[in-house]
Amino acid sequence: MHWRFHAVLLAGIVMTLLAGGCSTTPDIDPPATLTPLKSATPVRLLWSQNLWARLTGHDVRFTPLLQGDTLFVADSKGDVVCLNARTGRIIWEVKANARLASGPTSLNTEAGDKLLLFGTHDAEVLALRMDDGAVAWRSTVSSEVLAPPLATEYGIAVRTIDDRLFMLDAVTGQRKWAHSQNNIPLLTLRGTSAPLLVGESIVVGFANGMLGAYNVRDGAPAWEARVGTPQGRSELEQMVDVDADPVLFDGVIYAVSFQGRLVAVEQSSGRVLWSREMSAYADFAVDQDKIYITDARSHVWALERKTGAAMWKQDNLHGRGVTAPVLYGDFLVVVDGQGYVHWLARDDGRFVARYELSHESGDILRGIAPVVNNDIAYVRGNQGTLEALQLRK
Repeated sequence: MHWRFHAVLLAGIVMTLLAGGCSTTPDIDPPATLTPLKSATPVRLLWSQNLWARLTGHDVRFTPLLQGDTLFVADSKGDVVCLNARTGRIIWEVKANARLASGPTSLNTEAGDKLLLFGTHDAEVLALRMDDGAVAWRSTVSSEVLAPPLATEYGIAVRTIDDRLFMLDAVTGQRKWAHSQNNIPLLTLRGTSAPLLVGESIVVGFANGMLGAYNVRDGAPAWEARVGTPQGRSELEQMVDVDADPVLFDGVIYAVSFQGRLVAVEQSSGRVLWSREMSAYADFAVDQDKIYITDARSHVWALERKTGAAMWKQDNLHGRGVTAPVLYGDFLVVVDGQGYVHWLARDDGRFVARYELSHESGDILRGIAPVVNNDIAYVRGNQGTLEALQLRK
């Protein structure tokens, strides 16, 4: 456990280098320079709010949570803010007595309580009341919770950095069951994929490149599928973490690993339907026809959903620490680590719009993926800005 702790810290440094667009030699692989767009669609700033909290390259699990007309945002210092999504006005803000690592996600209990769920760096899951930010309960697990907890009708699924999966009671936070993954690698990326509810199974990816499904009631294994196979001689070359959240679409689960593969897995059996080489650690999006994914070099791809064949690739953001692509009407929206928001056409990957976030530095950081509601993108900047953006028609 001692050695794994230091390996994870080292991997965090490696992740920062990778976010700069490189494998292991960032000094010879600089980020691409942006070129002016021709006939760009104008971007309208609806509102901007400065939350003051500067985000680091590892604060990628603080995606804003949108609930109706309300936005909830948090940072690693424990600040939690509730805002009006239409105006950006702050409704309430609290200082949670915790070093937050992920969240928020939402939970509606059978008793009618509406809660916000967070993971912490101190091996806890924290539940705050959605109406005022007061603490409802906190529960201790085995290690850091870097992926947002998942609320289900069976309880709260929690993935910890030591490759364990917990199910907690939604009302009290008490542990219902836990599953431990074997063969944990010495060196891992500093991140974990979030659990996914698939029928009566919880599906989760692990640092050893495996994807597993476990019964929601008792944690019994249902199936396992290999996503990434370790290659090379060094611990660094053999890293195959499944850090991106798996996605369920039309009975098929899609998952990707770092230095490994993107796979399509049959929901019921775990049988691999197809695979292709791909190295990615950011989340991805799926629609009826395509999978949209940002690889470890910040190239954005569109792949044919039923075969994995490449349909287009946009590599002009190479090395810029690009987030997961998020669906925005006929477009995709991504944010790079230098404070620029980009809209790409879903049919061919061409750039259609660009916007520079307020008060950004030139640091190369792994950004936070935007949240999209109808035609509004809520984008969080590295230096604490939260902005609501809209493409002008």
